[in-house]
Amino acid sequence: MFRRHDSSNAKNIATRERFAGKGTELFAILMILIGLTTNALAQDVNVSGKVTDAKTGGIPGVTITIKGSTKGTNTDVEGNYQISVPGNSTLTFSAIGYETQDVAVGNKSTLNVTLAEDVKALEEVVVVGYGTVKKKDATGAVSALGSKDFQKGIVTSPEQLMQGRVAGVQITQSSGEPGGGINVRIRGTSSVLGGNNPLFVIDGVPLSGDNTSSGGDNQGVGRQPAKNPLNFLNPDDIASMDILKDASATAIYGSRGANGVVLITTKRGKGKGALDYGYSLGISNITKKYDLLDAEGYKAAGGQDQGSNTDWQDLLFKTALTHQHNLSYGGGDASGNYRFSLGYMNQDGIVETSNVKRYSVGFSGTKKFIGDKLTIGSNLNFANTQDTGVPISENIGFEGDLMGSILKANPTRAAYRGDTLNQSTTTEPNPLAFVKLSKDNSNTLRALGNINAELEIFSGLKFKTVLGFDKSMSTRKQAYSRDLVVAGIEKIGRVYIRDVESNNQLMENYFTYDKEIGSVTLNALLGYSYQSFESGSKNVAAANFRTSNLDLMINNLGIAGTVGIKDATALSSVGSVIQNSSYTKDELQSYFGRLNLGFGSKYLFTGTLRVDGSSKFGGNNKYGYFPSGAFKWKLVEEDFIPKTVFTDLSLRIGYGVTGNQAIPHNVYDRRDRYDGYSINQGGDGITGGGLNAVAFNNPDLRWESTAAVNLGIDFSILKGRLSGTVDLYNKSTKDLLFKVVAAQPAPNPFVYRNLDTDIQNRGIELALTGVIVDGKKFSWEMVFNASYNKNLVKNLIGTYDTGEINGQGLSGAFAQRLAEGQPLFAYFLREFGGFDDNGNSLYPAGDFQTFLGGKSPLPKVNAGLTNNLAFGPFDMSLFFNGVFGHYLYSNTANAFFTQGSFANGRNVTKDVIGNGEGALNAPDVSTRFLEKGNFVRLQNLSLGYRVPMKANKVLSNARIFVTGQNLLTFTKYSGQDPEVSTNKSLNDIPSFGIDYTAYPRARTWTVGVNVSF
Repeated sequence: MFRRHDSSNAKNIATRERFAGKGTELFAILMILIGLTTNALAQDVNVSGKVTDAKTGGIPGVTITIKGSTKGTNTDVEGNYQISVPGNSTLTFSAIGYETQDVAVGNKSTLNVTLAEDVKALEEVVVVGYGTVKKKDATGAVSALGSKDFQKGIVTSPEQLMQGRVAGVQITQSSGEPGGGINVRIRGTSSVLGGNNPLFVIDGVPLSGDNTSSGGDNQGVGRQPAKNPLNFLNPDDIASMDILKDASATAIYGSRGANGVVLITTKRGKGKGALDYGYSLGISNITKKYDLLDAEGYKAAGGQDQGSNTDWQDLLFKTALTHQHNLSYGGGDASGNYRFSLGYMNQDGIVETSNVKRYSVGFSGTKKFIGDKLTIGSNLNFANTQDTGVPISENIGFEGDLMGSILKANPTRAAYRGDTLNQSTTTEPNPLAFVKLSKDNSNTLRALGNINAELEIFSGLKFKTVLGFDKSMSTRKQAYSRDLVVAGIEKIGRVYIRDVESNNQLMENYFTYDKEIGSVTLNALLGYSYQSFESGSKNVAAANFRTSNLDLMINNLGIAGTVGIKDATALSSVGSVIQNSSYTKDELQSYFGRLNLGFGSKYLFTGTLRVDGSSKFGGNNKYGYFPSGAFKWKLVEEDFIPKTVFTDLSLRIGYGVTGNQAIPHNVYDRRDRYDGYSINQGGDGITGGGLNAVAFNNPDLRWESTAAVNLGIDFSILKGRLSGTVDLYNKSTKDLLFKVVAAQPAPNPFVYRNLDTDIQNRGIELALTGVIVDGKKFSWEMVFNASYNKNLVKNLIGTYDTGEINGQGLSGAFAQRLAEGQPLFAYFLREFGGFDDNGNSLYPAGDFQTFLGGKSPLPKVNAGLTNNLAFGPFDMSLFFNGVFGHYLYSNTANAFFTQGSFANGRNVTKDVIGNGEGALNAPDVSTRFLEKGNFVRLQNLSLGYRVPMKANKVLSNARIFVTGQNLLTFTKYSGQDPEVSTNKSLNDIPSFGIDYTAYPRARTWTVGVNVSF
């Protein structure tokens, strides 16, 4: 076979080989160039710049992240930043209140960015129960507070955060004790037995309002109150508080909304993961001591000289320190968020040995699934609160508790005789012995939280289910040594151990539907709720101890369903030990719905109905119905309103019915119960027991209801520089739940009834916010609120006494009475007219008690004024609050500051000496001890400095602050503090505005720092 040689083909092959060789060279060169370019692009570029807006200049705290990664930084206080990024990266700039912006870096080393305001984010949203609404669209009377509005400094419980900040809300701290009780009144006092505090809802879980710890025993040192049940919640974990005030807003909570609703929302994580830490140190001292006679003055006035010089107030009151640590870590994006927090507070009281410690843990988180159709979330708050109390009571007689003994102790008496406490008689105890020979420790564990899931079924329709819980366990251990010379304790010794446990569970399911049909907007809510409330207690008491060792006395009693004595030698052969226990369970089943309609952004309608069924009521009235309706007209949308004057002008009107079911468990069935046992005064005998009736058959007992109408105006003028609201309201409470004396003979002395009585509260509220200066370098905002409320009882048949007054010769005395035509808890006193020539009291109107023209302990006017200023990195807040138009009764002066008290060897205030009173005069309950309670207080002064964070790779934010609380009080009240209300209940009817040996208030300075990493 012959092969033909083709010269052209050979040429082509050679050509291909030549080009193939050059192609390899070109490919190699190309690869080198790509490698060099890639290496260049892989080199990090240092980028710096400033983030600003069109209004204020530099924006602090802007989150800057490399798109597609988690690496990032934050701007400093002036809006500057610095970050190292790979070449050709894109940076994402985000901040609350501004639109997120992506910017390509390219080859730039300097990158300045201007963010635009996010109009949607700037529209304030308020929580209204089972949802939120834009504040401008709220038809009811709702006040919203954010963290910037809260009271600063040492704050033990959430109520203190809003004190003086909201029109129509009065908050009274009953004593200055760490963790002490607080009274909250929204638009006046509407009930007697049903409780007047609002309903608190934390992250959607309504609280029962019951005490989670035990009160003290009445023997020896008098009755002592339980601690504030809201102390478990760390205020640093709270993001916002929304206060629902009128019935159209609170009716969604039906039977528990009559006294208003406070919705507390805890903080959520946002932005890239950030670690925040805060520490503060508080230093507290007593604001005012009683002007008592010193040793020289006491002797000069004729007092018995016991050879010493003791200032009992200096001895028992101290400088107290408070340490607070708060640590949190959290973050979030559009798909979910998370936040963990740890808190520690250790607050000493200004009275020796008193203290409260709180260890808290918090978690919140949400996550979206199934294409963002399903959202699962959870909130948890856990706290261990440890209280160390002191024997300060509400109702001890002239013998005195710790405070009473401090006030009346002879200043020439020595505290010690050598190394031994100087004690004499049971009627004149040594104040120092009270704290040295007693112990009062409470430990409360409380966990509250929920898990929830929300599913978007189709566009606009969502279903949400919530499972919530609120569980607490508390033990209070009190011991009084047999060496304490006090009646009922001396040579006996007593121990009280009280366990309180509660377990509340919540299940809620509801649908929400949002739809826009042309110019009509619709929002609908339909749901079901079930909540159970279980409560149990075990109380153990023992007396007649051989030992004086307080720890041994407490630890020799064990509680495990029965009492165990671990060391029989601790108790004498005639020692007494008793145990009592109780358990109750109440249930609340509810159906609720709400419809919001908007027409052309001008007219807004809201209708609400809640149906509550409670196990506290009999079969004839098991369910209560609570409707409401509200209308809002946005006048600013009308053509006849000048837009050059008003940026907002709206008219609101609402009406609704809410209820109150805060009565004891099952008072409608005939029930028998064994009486509790107690140890008698001598400590060597036990009384009590026996089966007795505690309730009649009463199937017609029904809900207490409050109907209210509200008329409001919202406005904003001067291009938004001045805005505010004005509200007028009228509340009327009917079917008053009351405990009345049963017609005898009867198996039970009392019975619960609905009285055909009307308790009225009428008032007006004003809230203003003004921007005085709005500059880049300096700004000044002023916030003012004021409210007026008039309370009146109508159609009450009969009279009911309360306001027990204690002191020598005052057995059975009282100062207040409920009656037709008077305000609640109106004073009922003799009118004091000075002293006659023999030093006896004069009563010009007659020696009998009478009403005093409606003089009441309920304030008529509450006001608050806040100034917020910022100058560069400095910020300052100045807050005043005032309360006016009420009277206080000083049971302290009635019991201790009289000539008769001095004649019996007790100390008194200087004004008693030479006041014309005779030593044998009876210090009757009279206007002599009634004083105006008006006051204005510089409640809070806070100064902060935000440290510049230029080029700081560790800290993204740091702020140093100093805060003063309770700095100045302007008042004519002679007591230690005009903000006081000791519980002086009588016949189970509460009182208000009586001052009796209250734990004194403190002035506190706090320094601290907050940093973010």
